[in-house]
Amino acid sequence: MDGANIPGATGKGLAKSAGALAGIKVVDLTRVLGGPYCTMILSDHGADVIKVEPPQGDEVRDWGPPFHEGDASYFIGVNRNKRAMAVDLRKPEGQAIILKMLAGADVLIENFKPGDMERWGLGYHEVLSARFPRLIHCRISGFGGDGPLGGLPGYDAILQAMVGLMSVNGDASTGPLRVGTAIVDMGTGLYSAIGILMALHERTVSGQGQYLDMTLYDCGMALLHPQAANFFLNGKRPAGTGNPHPNLVPYDKYSTRTCDIFIASGNNGQFRKLCELLGRPEMADDPRYSDNGQRSINRAALSEVLRAAFAEHDGNEIAIKLIRNGVPAGPVLPVDQSTAAEHTVHRDMVTELDWYKGIGTPIKFSRTPGGTRRPPPKFAQHGGEILGQLGYSEAEIEALRRSGVVHDKRRI
Repeated sequence: MDGANIPGATGKGLAKSAGALAGIKVVDLTRVLGGPYCTMILSDHGADVIKVEPPQGDEVRDWGPPFHEGDASYFIGVNRNKRAMAVDLRKPEGQAIILKMLAGADVLIENFKPGDMERWGLGYHEVLSARFPRLIHCRISGFGGDGPLGGLPGYDAILQAMVGLMSVNGDASTGPLRVGTAIVDMGTGLYSAIGILMALHERTVSGQGQYLDMTLYDCGMALLHPQAANFFLNGKRPAGTGNPHPNLVPYDKYSTRTCDIFIASGNNGQFRKLCELLGRPEMADDPRYSDNGQRSINRAALSEVLRAAFAEHDGNEIAIKLIRNGVPAGPVLPVDQSTAAEHTVHRDMVTELDWYKGIGTPIKFSRTPGGTRRPPPKFAQHGGEILGQLGYSEAEIEALRRSGVVHDKRRI
């Protein structure tokens, strides 16, 4: 469905085409964040995503406040453009429903504990690969199904701790610090979307689907740059440096007369221009700051001089002046200001459809632009519609409801 053509729809950042993934069907058995974030990316660009929840629902529907009509912002933020139903996969009739869905699906994505799908007769290697040879099955788990930690559950903050991300965040005063966003969950969602698209492309050549073994552990570790690269080269354990960059100077947050700004000077030319625009051109000729290596050695002294210089300026004005003149800089904005910024509006990075408001898709196509087509679904909102499309009669659907195989209301 093209969001821009929904009768009576009003909003921003709506889909203006069928999307680059139009015709791709995804059965989404995931909950919480990594999987739903992945499938929202796919649905933003036209994939028909059927979100199949357990009878108790995706638990993040409860992760508020704030709420909209009983659903938490945590759920709302990563589940637009999907259709939803609820199925008890522990029942044979529920498993049969999934198998009917997979007959017409391109992708199955799930984040159950390794072994659950196999126990339900839905394992890829045991059943699905033979029955649906073109199916791409993406499993997201904490650590995978084998190895020393195989089968253990995964949680974003715990993985941040275990893969080293916390150790390189924060500084000496804070110690290891969790990254403020769920970077491992969302990074896994992004890597999973990339993997699924790779598998879809490969299928055009081979005609075969395949299994993707995606773990929070692997994806979290893949985000350790440049700290891992530094360690592999110099053998020194990386530590949290806070805002400063471990390799570049000046690369830090500075206070001004009006707000904090961030400077990310990456070369000598940028540093010289920075000194000129601050009215301190002599700093660029000081041998202590002549190149990045010297600036790194004399980091503390340079930082003291820069802090004094920035304190005299209006932060927003000097930051824009710097970046317009080739020095990477920007004001440090809170979320309410960043989402309301003029450039955010220009880039359609806040999307709205009726009551729904969220962060828009960052993937911008020239011919097949994606965007919002429908707001996040209520629990089991499309159950009857989906079952009807699978060939179930009204009597059969009602029987499935009575027997507790499909649910219209969340089980408490």
